[in-house]
Amino acid sequence: MAPTTRIQQFEAACRAHGLPLTVQRRRIFEALAGRTDHPTPDQVYAKVKQTLPGVSRTTVYRVLDTFVRVGVLARASSPGAASRVDPRTSRHHHLVCRSCDRLFDVDEDAVRHRIRLPDVRRRGFAIQGYSIYFTGLCAACQAEATAARPSGRAAAPRRRSGPRSHRGGRGRRGRSRTD
Repeated sequence: MAPTTRIQQFEAACRAHGLPLTVQRRRIFEALAGRTDHPTPDQVYAKVKQTLPGVSRTTVYRVLDTFVRVGVLARASSPGAASRVDPRTSRHHHLVCRSCDRLFDVDEDAVRHRIRLPDVRRRGFAIQGYSIYFTGLCAACQAEATAARPSGRAAAPRRRSGPRSHRGGRGRRGRSRTD
């Protein structure tokens, strides 16, 4: 979809939900309109800050939350990875690289007829939507892993480590295990 059409849809959605078309909302949406990737809110903030230097990180996060609430943006996140936003709001699924955490879109038609939704009526649950995340290695990470191994076979995916301890790996009393 052309960015101009997306911006017109955004403006219509704001009007329909009674949201003023502020400079901040417009710039944040413009930063997302032509994208096909899945940026983190911090990446969106960095992009918007280039054209709107006075914008705060909090404003960007709040506006992104508002965009999700009114349906002009979707969330895309997988367990253990950074939260991301998805400019594509139609139903689709994702490939998640276990090495670099990039997300790639998979069209709904590719999986719709291959899966069967569970019968959850006994539990009194009504499924309203679903999203599937397939995990693996993207082509770039496969090539990197293959190039790094002398045998030419792909290595097991390296997983980014989680947040570091605020004590730098020291024990309860601030001493390392070797002190």
